[in-house]
Amino acid sequence: MTVKSIPSDHPPLPRHPKTGVLLVNLGTPDATDFKSMRRYLKQFLSDKRVIEAPRVLWWFILNGIILNTRPQKSGAAYDKIWLNDDVDGSPHDGSPLRKYTRLQAEYLSKIMAKDIAANRLHVTYAMRYGNPSMESRLNALKAAGCNRLIILPLYPQYAAATTATVNDEVFKWMLEQRWQPALRTIAPWHDHPEYIDALAISVRTALNLKKKATKSQHLLVSFHGIPQRYFDQGDPYHCHCMKTARLLREKLGWDAETFHVAFQSRFGREPWIKPYTDKTIERLAGEGVKDLAIIAPGFAADCLETLEELNMEGREEFIRHGGENFTYIPCLNADASGMKLIKTLVDENIGGWL
Repeated sequence: MTVKSIPSDHPPLPRHPKTGVLLVNLGTPDATDFKSMRRYLKQFLSDKRVIEAPRVLWWFILNGIILNTRPQKSGAAYDKIWLNDDVDGSPHDGSPLRKYTRLQAEYLSKIMAKDIAANRLHVTYAMRYGNPSMESRLNALKAAGCNRLIILPLYPQYAAATTATVNDEVFKWMLEQRWQPALRTIAPWHDHPEYIDALAISVRTALNLKKKATKSQHLLVSFHGIPQRYFDQGDPYHCHCMKTARLLREKLGWDAETFHVAFQSRFGREPWIKPYTDKTIERLAGEGVKDLAIIAPGFAADCLETLEELNMEGREEFIRHGGENFTYIPCLNADASGMKLIKTLVDENIGGWL
């Protein structure tokens, strides 16, 4: 006897395999007011991967000092880059990071429209800290019938405080699932040929380069920093950054004397990996460099650290110390070359699932 249907009281089952793709970026506050900033900073700075310190001591520092002082300062910085994009029915992103990550997911959906139309694929995005939360988007993918998940942390270079904490959150969610989906996490792509190509295209486009740069044109490659202690404990982040920089310089054919690497956004009093971006900008201007371009390859989308810290503060610092021409080169965002890279990364990890 052949059973053609399941009992009416049987739990729902997926009719056929579906794959969900989740793009994950660091995060953003919901708004720039004190309460929103405090909520975001508390979630971010409470992560044990981000701040590796004795928990009891850090709890008192975080709740007694930082969360009472830093929200106002950080909110003022976010105000400088916040988007007024809630008009004419447009999606209200507010944060540039949220806007570009959303556009990346939408762009990928368009590229893979055939599979989406066939109900084999779902693409969405989330923030590790803030909204849309990873939990909400993972639940949505599961509710849509996805029993296969591909997680793409939007960090080219691996760090425990970025890539690992995204995976931690996914695994934490998996612990709560009775029927766990199959899972693939995409590895760092710091040396992927298409990533290096995309970075080179962005440099050439921004500087209008048809051949090699002139001797007067300097390029500063700025990565987000990590505490020196994290590197000493075995975090590969610094090595990944330096390889990205080397491959980019080789791809561009750039003169080593005018190509510089530095690390930004240090926090707290302990030493971070060097050289520091702000000190490097000051030094180059003091040495007589007049033309400086800066690119931040570690960020898949423009955000506070690129738009405010580099393009605003970095520009002011360069000019103040004697520089003349400062060019900020935008992140890959949802540009064609950057989206080609993301599509390739998904294709390389989706084999056998579509």
